[in-house]
Amino acid sequence: MATPSTCSLLMLCLPLLGGVASPGASAADIGAFGTRFEVPLVSMREARFQRTLHQQYDFSCGSAAVATLLTHHYADPVTEEFVFEQMYQQGDQQKIRKEGFSLLDIKRFLASRGFLADGFQLPLDKLAEAGFPAIVLVAEQGYRHFVVVKGLGQSRVLIGDPAGGTRAMPRASFEAIWQGRLLFVIHGRVTPSAPGPVATEGAMQAARFNDADDWRAAPQAPLGLAISRSGLDQLTMPKNDGGNF
Repeated sequence: MATPSTCSLLMLCLPLLGGVASPGASAADIGAFGTRFEVPLVSMREARFQRTLHQQYDFSCGSAAVATLLTHHYADPVTEEFVFEQMYQQGDQQKIRKEGFSLLDIKRFLASRGFLADGFQLPLDKLAEAGFPAIVLVAEQGYRHFVVVKGLGQSRVLIGDPAGGTRAMPRASFEAIWQGRLLFVIHGRVTPSAPGPVATEGAMQAARFNDADDWRAAPQAPLGLAISRSGLDQLTMPKNDGGNF
């Protein structure tokens, strides 16, 4: 696989979000008409990391991106810690400590689990056509790090960022930070029952892309429900007697 030099120059991921972590999910006890029921409550930060694994170290965005891809898009649950240990043991440890994981490290790990993966210089629209998620390298605030492209909307890109969680950003903004225009995708599998790679169409049906569960972490503002400015002059306030508010 031809990997652009930008991937091998991976230094540090985005600094982890500061502040005290939000408390765990809770439930609100609501009573109405003599009936009580609980409604689960989840903070926005917790929602962002429900389907994106949070990186544990500054240089572990690669392992967290792989764990996110396999766990939430290919029904192959793995932890970031496991991926990290395996890629570190199989890779150039001195280089990893200095520069972080590369796409070659990721490719080797996926191959060890029977996944065929490569990098392709293709436009984003190809992901929507194929229905595949992808790992990409982006550069934000001076740092290069790996994220997972989880979905594409008409004007937004949904990414799983190991540092910031699941978030959507304008397509133009994503294009500006996307390094090398490289889409690293799983395009086939090797199974014990098959002598060679399984055809993409049959093997990749399980891939989850543009999944509604992912988009819930990045809802779009319902601007269409806003009151038209032209109708504001029709709104009146009730008038109280005696000059009182």
